[in-house]
Amino acid sequence: MNHPLKPFLDEYVPAINGHLESLVFLDGELEGFAGPLAEAMHYSLEAGGKRLRPILTLMAYRMLAPDWRRALPVAAAYELVHTYSLIHDDLPAMDDDDLRRGRPTNHRIYGEALAILAGDGLLTEAFRLLTENVAAAPEVVVKLVAGLSRAAGSRGMVGGQAIDILIQGKKTGREKTLLEVLHRRKTGALISASLLAGIDLADGSPELRSRLAEFGEVIGLAFQVADDILDEIGDEASLGKDIGSDRELDKLTFVSLFGLDGARDRLAGLHAQARTLLVPLGPAAAGLRAVADYIVERDR
Repeated sequence: MNHPLKPFLDEYVPAINGHLESLVFLDGELEGFAGPLAEAMHYSLEAGGKRLRPILTLMAYRMLAPDWRRALPVAAAYELVHTYSLIHDDLPAMDDDDLRRGRPTNHRIYGEALAILAGDGLLTEAFRLLTENVAAAPEVVVKLVAGLSRAAGSRGMVGGQAIDILIQGKKTGREKTLLEVLHRRKTGALISASLLAGIDLADGSPELRSRLAEFGEVIGLAFQVADDILDEIGDEASLGKDIGSDRELDKLTFVSLFGLDGARDRLAGLHAQARTLLVPLGPAAAGLRAVADYIVERDR
């Protein structure tokens, strides 16, 4: 990878992966009995991936404080929630996918029941990390828990997923509005919250928080538009997951609604908007600019 984002990936991703690998999901009492549960949780968590959400947490924190490793438990919590959502999205009752991050999906290896529990376990472990592993004042921890809860729940990611499922194959006359709402919730909410978590941990200003919240919403939507395009024209080997599934499931996407050219135009507009939001932040936002560029240029 030869991209402005690469130096940031080289610095942050090994630390993120090392932190994730060090997490212990079972206590001694369950170790001999429920080992497969911990194995299933680590299987998906350590399957690679972009680590976009934890990277954003670290970048946002580092804009205000140099000791970015202090933010690793917060960053890890966001990756746990994201990974749980992927496990559940892949289930037969949802998208019924066979591949994720270039490997068989969790339920193909461990069965549906254990895959569901692995997702449940990752979700709840995320909040344990925030409440037990974050070195911060109680009021800051409460703010972090509230932010992740809001982004992951029915007002955010889960709500967006519900819209995605309930409108499959239906014509409502509200497709343009629903498309924006579902993707701002399903994808954008967690991305935006991951940035705000870094700002909150570092006690950033309301003005910076507001600007990065908007930036997160924009790049979250851009990420989903890019995903819709890649699902249509991408390469399965590069993406590491099934392609064409959105069309097969008759999902509402930017490509299905606006066509490929329309989706590309929307992506370009979001990219320009994201970069404009970062202009007042100057060199401190170099990493975030690289993320915005990567989202629109990626092939996986």
